[in-house]
Amino acid sequence: MRATRILALVMAWMFLLTIGCKKNTIDKMAFKSALDNYYSGRQDCLWPTPVKFPVQADTSNDEQTKSFDALTDAGLLTRKPEEKKRFLIGSKQVNDYDLSDQGRPLWTADPSQPGYGNFCYGHPEVTSIDGYTPTDDSETRYNVTYHLGASTPQPWANSAEMKTAFPKLAQQTSGEQMATATVIKTSNGWQVQSAQSGSAPASSMP
Repeated sequence: MRATRILALVMAWMFLLTIGCKKNTIDKMAFKSALDNYYSGRQDCLWPTPVKFPVQADTSNDEQTKSFDALTDAGLLTRKPEEKKRFLIGSKQVNDYDLSDQGRPLWTADPSQPGYGNFCYGHPEVTSIDGYTPTDDSETRYNVTYHLGASTPQPWANSAEMKTAFPKLAQQTSGEQMATATVIKTSNGWQVQSAQSGSAPASSMP
């Protein structure tokens, strides 16, 4: 009887140990690595959609010129004043903007649209993994909550003038924000299926 009781206790202890080991198999740093890899390929850029250069802007329209002027002052664009003639109503002053020798190497061209592209200045980094919960019994799919640090901009993007001209740049390079992601276990390790920071979801993997 005593031997049976001891055996039962040993088996119960081994069962609990097995459960404990199973719970400890998740390495949250593996989630961080997957998320950092996900964000490393998703650069933050100045414009939400690619822009084509050269471009012409009306000098009387501050909304048109302030972003181009900020990039000109940063050395990434050239600016050439022109007078544009208009049929029957005289002419107006415009500026022609184009990529400078300094700006061309920093320009990220859009391969699908010749002449179009963007200036990209960095990408966010994961600063901490705050929690994770499995979404199925197989524990190969998790919802992860984490803190997303601000992008560290390249020197040309770190001026007050640039941040005034591009409010998105100012927002994405200051402070941290909470974010959530769904990660799945694949033959190549953990990968991000989808991620969302604030109210703007990131794209999903196929």
